[in-house]
Amino acid sequence: MNSIESNQLLLAAATACEDKKAEDIRILALDPAESGLTDYFLICNGTNERQNVAITDEIELRLKRDFGVYPNSVEGRRQGEWILMDYVDFIVHVFSAEKRAFYGLERLRKTATSVSVADLNAEVKARIASVRKSALKKEVKGTTVVKKAAAKKASPPKAGKKVAAKKAPAKKAVKATVKKKIGGKRG
Repeated sequence: MNSIESNQLLLAAATACEDKKAEDIRILALDPAESGLTDYFLICNGTNERQNVAITDEIELRLKRDFGVYPNSVEGRRQGEWILMDYVDFIVHVFSAEKRAFYGLERLRKTATSVSVADLNAEVKARIASVRKSALKKEVKGTTVVKKAAAKKASPPKAGKKVAAKKAPAKKAVKATVKKKIGGKRG
C-alpha cells in the first residue's frame, strides 16, 4: 500500500507538469505483482526538448522546496527527448511527442491502471482524514484517562472513611532529641 506522503509527492509532480503546460499527463498505477520497481509512472510530453527540461526542472524544484525530496537519479536531461526522474515510489517520464509514440510505455504496461489526478487527490484527502480521525480518537482516549486519574487524586475522601492526618514533628522537639543524643555521648 502506498503511503500518503508518496501520493502527495506524486500529486505535486503532476501539478508541476500541468503548470509547465505538459501535454497528455497520465498516472499509471503499476501492478505490484509485475513491478517491484516502483508504484506509479507519471508520463507526459512536451512540445520540444527545451519545454521537457523546463517541466523536469519545475518538478525537481517543487518537490525539493515543498517536501525536501530529491530524485535518486535523473537521466536524459541533456538530450531532452526522454527525461526520466526516479523518486523510488514513482518514476516521472517526460517525452517528446515522437519518442512517446515510439516507445509507448502505456502499451507495455497493460496491467497498469490509469489513475486521474482528481481520483488520486480524493484518495489522499480521504486517507488524511481517516488518519486525523484515528489520531483524534487516541488523543481523546488519552486525555480521558489522564482526567480520570487526576479526578481520583483530587477527589475528597468518602464519608465514613477515616483519614489519618500526618503530623510533622515540631522543630523544638527535634532539636531537643538531637541535643540529648549529643549531650549523652559527651557526658
